[in-house]
Amino acid sequence: MRAAGRRSDLGSTKTRLTLAALAWDADRTVSVDTLIHRVWDDHPPAKAREALHAHVSRIRRALRIAGGEAPAIVSRSHSYVLHIDPDQVDLLSYRNCVRRGRSLRENDDDAALTLLDRADELWHGEPLSGFSGSWPEHVRTALAETVLAAATTRADILLGRGRFTDVVPVLLPLMEENPVDEALAERLVVALYGSSRTAEATRLLQRTRQRVVRDIGLDAGRRLHRIHQGILSGTPAGDLLRRPDAARRPEAASPAPDNLPRDVPWIGRRDELRRLDAVLRETHGATGVVVTVEAIHGMGGVGKTSLAVHVAHQLRDRFPDGCLFLRLGGRAPDRTPRPPARVLAELLRLLGMTAKDLPRETDELVALWRSAARGRRMLVILDDAADSAQVRPLLPGASPTAVIVTSRRRLPGLPGVRALSLDVLPPQDASALFSQRLGTAPGAAEAEDIAEIVRICGYLPLAVEIAASRLLARPSWATADLLRQLRRGVGHLEELRDGERTVTHVFEMSYRDLDPDQRLVFRRIGLHQGLEFAPAAVAALTGLTPDNAERALEDLMAHHLVSEPTPHRFTLHDLLRSYARSLVEAGDADSVDEARQAVDRLIDHYVETADRADRLAYPFRSRTPLDPPLPCSGAAVELADAQAAEQWLLTESANLLDALNWLAAHGPERRLARAVHVFAGFLDMEGHLALAEPLLRRAVLHWSTEGDGSAQARALLDLSAVHTHGSRYEEAISDARAALDLARSIGDLEMEVRGMHQLSIPLWQTGQYTLAQSLQRRSLDLLKKSGSALQIARSRNFIGITHLHLAENEEALACFTEALADFTALGDARGRYSALNNLAELHQRTGDPEAAEPAYREALALSRGMGNKRDRATLQINLASVLDVLGRTDEALALYEEALPVLRGVGDVRAEAITLNGMGRAHRAAGRGDEALLLHADALAVARRIHAVGEEIDALHDLALAERGAGLTARAAAHLAESLRLSRSIGAPFEEARAERALDDLRTATEGPAERDR
Repeated sequence: MRAAGRRSDLGSTKTRLTLAALAWDADRTVSVDTLIHRVWDDHPPAKAREALHAHVSRIRRALRIAGGEAPAIVSRSHSYVLHIDPDQVDLLSYRNCVRRGRSLRENDDDAALTLLDRADELWHGEPLSGFSGSWPEHVRTALAETVLAAATTRADILLGRGRFTDVVPVLLPLMEENPVDEALAERLVVALYGSSRTAEATRLLQRTRQRVVRDIGLDAGRRLHRIHQGILSGTPAGDLLRRPDAARRPEAASPAPDNLPRDVPWIGRRDELRRLDAVLRETHGATGVVVTVEAIHGMGGVGKTSLAVHVAHQLRDRFPDGCLFLRLGGRAPDRTPRPPARVLAELLRLLGMTAKDLPRETDELVALWRSAARGRRMLVILDDAADSAQVRPLLPGASPTAVIVTSRRRLPGLPGVRALSLDVLPPQDASALFSQRLGTAPGAAEAEDIAEIVRICGYLPLAVEIAASRLLARPSWATADLLRQLRRGVGHLEELRDGERTVTHVFEMSYRDLDPDQRLVFRRIGLHQGLEFAPAAVAALTGLTPDNAERALEDLMAHHLVSEPTPHRFTLHDLLRSYARSLVEAGDADSVDEARQAVDRLIDHYVETADRADRLAYPFRSRTPLDPPLPCSGAAVELADAQAAEQWLLTESANLLDALNWLAAHGPERRLARAVHVFAGFLDMEGHLALAEPLLRRAVLHWSTEGDGSAQARALLDLSAVHTHGSRYEEAISDARAALDLARSIGDLEMEVRGMHQLSIPLWQTGQYTLAQSLQRRSLDLLKKSGSALQIARSRNFIGITHLHLAENEEALACFTEALADFTALGDARGRYSALNNLAELHQRTGDPEAAEPAYREALALSRGMGNKRDRATLQINLASVLDVLGRTDEALALYEEALPVLRGVGDVRAEAITLNGMGRAHRAAGRGDEALLLHADALAVARRIHAVGEEIDALHDLALAERGAGLTARAAAHLAESLRLSRSIGAPFEEARAERALDDLRTATEGPAERDR
């Protein structure tokens, strides 16, 4: 349900069908029995009336999002009524438009077409799709008849006007659904014949006659015989059908000028067509109307001209004084646009004036054109305009004439301009265009090939058409052969050729229009591996200043060679990227060394900026300086604070990954090792563990080979952090211990402290609380002598965590409180939400969930402004756990379900186990024991797989409670005993006492009754 910009869920299929059943009889009373039959057919539930009432109640709740404008559902004696204007129900309005259109057919076919167009706008596919039963089928059958009536009415009007090509796509889909409908076949045959598709027309005649004989047992009607004979004798198509409007349409004294190029069978662009149609109808008879059709990216081949011509054919009856098409030469091979005087002379000659009657001066031609257009309703297409100055003298002034302008550039400064940016086709429409050009319906395997072919074509209409034409030109090829050809190497742009047409040639025309700086920027962004880029990256590639780079990008936008999907973030089409790269590879303007140096500057830009961002965003990391410092690319990015730094890392994440992959492939190893150390914090926090782990191993090996102990130790700590967050605890402990030993061997005290801190994290997560606390205490003692205030706060916070798990609650509270004060004083948002999270957990463990909730919520609010997605998801599941305890189970489950895919996406397996277990508790609280059992079992399996003992203890305990609720007491006792044993083995008194209480309760409850577990 959508209303007022908001959404609500109707819920079950039956609820949606109930709404449809009421809407079908909008503003009319519908009996309960009728509704029950519509919803459940002949198999209603035992309490059908109560069930129907429940569905109506859900609909009423969903309708509330519309506020005071929501239609009311009123209950009456054994009936309901949905109070809504029937014209607000799409299907009812559709039927009404078709009925009125058919009634106007004989007297006003223009009005009839308007109503049929309005009906088409209301049609959004098969009604009640996905619903089974006799009533939905009845609705579909009834509407199929209405669709057929609408199509034949439209076809009759178009056939009467000789617009045979436009009739084919209207009737062809219906012929497949109604193969023995002779009246439909008769119209379609005439339309095909009138479109010069005689072979198809005769095949359809033969096929229809055979199906009629086979399926009905009768020979085809006399009208089909007559049409067949007319085709064989060459009778004009217009004479094969009676034209009801022939008598009332007088012959014009002189035909209106019409030099439109031929229309083509149309695919897609529904929104654009509706918009242009609405604008031209709305401004019909107004003055100075201009509709500018622009191509987004300014790419030739996006279909600007085809769209303009198609619209003109669709609306030519609205412009009885003529439809004119003039090429302005923006893409002419000599690159010289046609001057306005020459175009004006052509316009006036099309209106019947002779060359000797035309003045020579441009101003006089403009005046004569505007005088001639003043009383005429014409549609003029000015195709491929070079700029606004070329178009301005061609506008008709105060006239009912409308103008459509197509151009590769934006055209500012034109009076009354309405801009329409034309993008590439949606994937589905691009596939349909390809199939249409082939003239055959693809099978399943071919459909997959076609989807990949049009993707390689970038969904650009010209490229799609060329690819289809190339396939047609090779009869022995299948779609798989064309696909293999397009996939060869990296030069698929060169494969998009069809005789004289090539996509490359179209791009060349745009490239030649650019000045030297614009050409430089366009070529160099072809070297950028990422989809999006900022002006600073372009500055690094080109050596321009960021301001000049952004100015050049704006110029390229005006030529539609790049686009700006978000502020200051630019992109270009895949085929344009290939073309730009081919210009560099050709070596005419950029030498091999220049191209290599440009890429080097780009990589250095990303590494140097990431280094500054990392130090702001993750100040707790032990960092190796960039030695020697990277050269300044001249593209410095301003990073005001930690939040801005983290946002830059997130925004540029794809480009950072591309840079790292490039370094991994091209080296050298020292440069890669430095970069992976710079990116390690970002890679770890954002969950790019699979990429980080092998590169960090390479870094460890490199620094070991070079004998740089400090750099090797830091690489080991980075690797340990990645293994920790990937729940590979044994490897994390091994890495951290190796780093700690190395730090001690070279006497690096600061590195020793960092090593102890990192080692304590996987020790804690594997339940080794006492050892983790001992390490942190030694670390804190050293930090108090020479460490930073931030590291001291982090150590205190961690010591508090170990106290918490050892049930030393007063000590934990003191640590968390002191750490929170330190983080606040330092302005460290990440530290604050970590300490708040720990305080909340302490409140929860000590039986005060009301105090835990606001602390969790404050932590979550802080993380939204600063933290990464893994931290936010972790805080969400922690908040969910306390909401479950407070009885707000639905809210808790929503948080768990939102967080789970995030945690899985970043590879945090431990948090996944915690989430599954929490979801099990929430389902158990809601009385859904079966779901709880499955979730707790899944959580236990995950925890055991990664040897997370603390999470294994929790999952065993909660699984036992779910089993006890299901009557599986023997299993419950065994799992509680295992939870107790593990708690004692790691020294976890809180969990140990919890397991003992649960076992005592279980024994008390089962002393009398017989064991139900089998």
